Amino acid sequence: VAILKMAVVCVSVISKENFPLYLRTVSTYIENDMGFHHIVHTAIDVIEEKISSVGTGRAGTDFREHYLGPLYPSEQYKIYGYATNTRTKFIIITENTTSQSRDTEINQFFKKLHQAYADMFCNPFYTPDTEITSKRFDRSVTDIFKDSESKLSKNEHHGNKN
Repeated sequence: VAILKMAVVCVSVISKENFPLYLRTVSTYIENDMGFHHIVHTAIDVIEEKISSVGTGRAGTDFREHYLGPLYPSEQYKIYGYATNTRTKFIIITENTTSQSRDTEINQFFKKLHQAYADMFCNPFYTPDTEITSKRFDRSVTDIFKDSESKLSKNEHHGNKN
């Protein structure tokens, strides 16, 4: 029986100047924290390339689709990107499997992350482009981890019925 894995293992927020504001991994992956930093920095280059290629195709740098999809292949992980109109970037890393990527679910996780970021950004005590230390934002990321695990277990449950 093949086990379908799609759990989110890392979430990162990158400033418009391309330095990390937030990086969090699932506790079981904490020992590989530096590895995730490397993956995130590589993903920044890919996101910048995608954003600039969209900007050159149309007038200005306005891009309507925030979700950038899978960024590049990795042996262990799938790396997805999302960029806001202000060029803040979000990166979600999931476990890599042979299963089809679930773009709709990943896009929903990015939208939740974007909303949590916007809520945190509106806090008058947050200084823009500084490290994110908000407990509320952190809880939103925890919810994304849990949601991805619950979707994973639902997919496994439905897969076992077939």
